[in-house]
Order: sequence, then C-alpha cells, then structure tokens
Amino acid sequence: MEESVRNKLGEVRIADEVVCAIAGLAAVDTRGVSSLAGGITNDRIATTGLKNLGKAVRIAVSENAVEVRIAVILDGSVSIPECTVEIQKKVKNSIESMTGMEVTNIQVVVAGVTA
Repeated sequence: MEESVRNKLGEVRIADEVVCAIAGLAAVDTRGVSSLAGGITNDRIATTGLKNLGKAVRIAVSENAVEVRIAVILDGSVSIPECTVEIQKKVKNSIESMTGMEVTNIQVVVAGVTA
C-alpha cells in the first residue's frame, strides 16, 4: 500500500516499504543498537533491499498519521530505557522530516541483547 501526501503542486505517493526503511535506518543509526531483529544492519538494508524489513519493522498508516513497531537487538552495555527513548526520537524525527507524515506512536521491542 502507498500513502499519499497532497500539496498545491499535486500528490506524492510514498510506499509503506519506504517508511519502514526510514524507520529501520534511523533505529540502527542509534548508539547502542546492534541491529534490527533478524540481524539487519545498515549495510544489509542497503544491499538486500526493503522487503526484508518485514519482521523487524511494521507500520500502520491512516490519514497521514503513522504508527511504528520496531524490533531491535541492543548492545548489552547500554541502558535499555535510555536507548529505546532515543530510538523513538530518531525514528519519529526521521519519518516526519522525510515524509511530512505525523508519527503518533512508536513501539520499540527489545528482541535481544548482545554480549
């Protein structure tokens, strides 16, 4: 499914996979995040494509509002509460600045911790 944003010049359609990729890239760019669930890193997102994010990132969009569920693997040396709040901030800022859509909810699932 695609989401569309109207402006005075016309309509811009944004595929759900693109919003998932934005969320995934923002999350793995956060200090303390080892990868997304399933071992997905920045490099893997770039090389394997967007469709592999399905297990780690899910979105629901309605009327330009986005809800995100993202599963991450954290470095064992970080504070989980601090890291997850930072993930939420980065994901929200990235999606909103790149798409113009409002992010209303971000659920972060800590699927694992590395040693």
